Amino acid sequence: MSEKCPNCLSQRIGKRNYGKKFAGVVGASAGTYGGYAAATAGAHAGAKLGIVTGPGGATVGGLGGAVIGALLGGATGASAGVLLGDILDKRVLDNLRCLDCGYCFSTDPDSRDDTY
Repeated sequence: MSEKCPNCLSQRIGKRNYGKKFAGVVGASAGTYGGYAAATAGAHAGAKLGIVTGPGGATVGGLGGAVIGALLGGATGASAGVLLGDILDKRVLDNLRCLDCGYCFSTDPDSRDDTY
């Protein structure tokens, strides 16, 4: 059964997903920074240990570790942000919008405020 607009009973409903989008971007940014910072520290330690193989090995290993850490951190942060944003969309924000009358509402009956 599809959602209906509580205002005009139209079945033409769109999702806004503002919480998911915003939290995903914030999570990806924080994850990328955290992953890069951790990978940089690890790359620094790895470069000290990798000096045995020569300066080229230490440099390539250090840069590769930093890039991979930033990418993995960004992906992890984005995933966590999207999950949090999905909860915000469902529980806090009026995520659904009627495409006929423009009324915004939520599917969660506890979050509806019908008192004007």
